[in-house]
Amino acid sequence: MSHLTREQILARKTGKGTATLPDGSTVAIRALTRDEVLEAQEGGRSTAERDNFIVSTGMTNPQLSVEDVAAWAAAGGAGDLVAVSDAIAELSGLKPSSAKEATKSTSRRR
Repeated sequence: MSHLTREQILARKTGKGTATLPDGSTVAIRALTRDEVLEAQEGGRSTAERDNFIVSTGMTNPQLSVEDVAAWAAAGGAGDLVAVSDAIAELSGLKPSSAKEATKSTSRRR
């Protein structure tokens, strides 16, 4: 692998993907930026508030406000939000399995 230039680093974009809900329907998502992850982890937020922020920030189509996501969570089963939240976390490298994959090397030392 080659070293990235300053321009290449600054031009990098967050990853994009799709989250599949339990009924098979899909929504478009993107990875969170480092600043967004830090904002989600700010003190004083409950687990539900943090999850609502993550879904609202990472779901791109349709776009929902934090309040919209909270209403969705209150009205529906947990499966939809868990599927979206898990997919965003995976894409953002926030799941333990993501960290292991990110640190794997394609070359082996002997």
